[in-house]
Amino acid sequence: MSIFLSLDQQTLEKFNQSAKPTGIAMIILGIIGIVFPSVMSLTLNFFISSLFFLSAIALAYSAYACKVQTLVMWLKPFILFLLALLILFHPAVVISTLGIILAVYFLMDGFAGIALSVEMKSAKGSGFMLLNGLLSLLLGIIVLVGWPLSSVWMIGLMIGISFLFDGIALIAIAGNIKH
Repeated sequence: MSIFLSLDQQTLEKFNQSAKPTGIAMIILGIIGIVFPSVMSLTLNFFISSLFFLSAIALAYSAYACKVQTLVMWLKPFILFLLALLILFHPAVVISTLGIILAVYFLMDGFAGIALSVEMKSAKGSGFMLLNGLLSLLLGIIVLVGWPLSSVWMIGLMIGISFLFDGIALIAIAGNIKH
């Protein structure tokens, strides 16, 4: 039994038709994120703020439509609205939090990569594992030393790189899936 989904012919054709334009869009967004990482970080921040704001409106509407007489039903929309404003007008809060999480991830990934390369020192390619671990460790230190200011460019840069490679992968796959 395969763990992979078995896609029918029509689904594969739809995927092939949309993969290339989607890939191009992702590459463009990725390049924007790499060239203007602060813009990408602030866009992410605005998106998160908008989600909180829309959630506050939906919950407030629900409380209003139910003609609720208790303040408890209005508490969550009020808190979400305040959080949306906090995130919108103080973007450093979200961006710096994401930055410290990213720094911790890189540090843990670096230590794990170095430890694995030491464990596998006799295996072919263990030098690349060591290099990868050292680079991850270096990235973690760079983000941590520059935190919270490094968060603004680092978050946008990482999102940009991720979008770029997502786009490249989609274009590489487009039209190459066997029907």
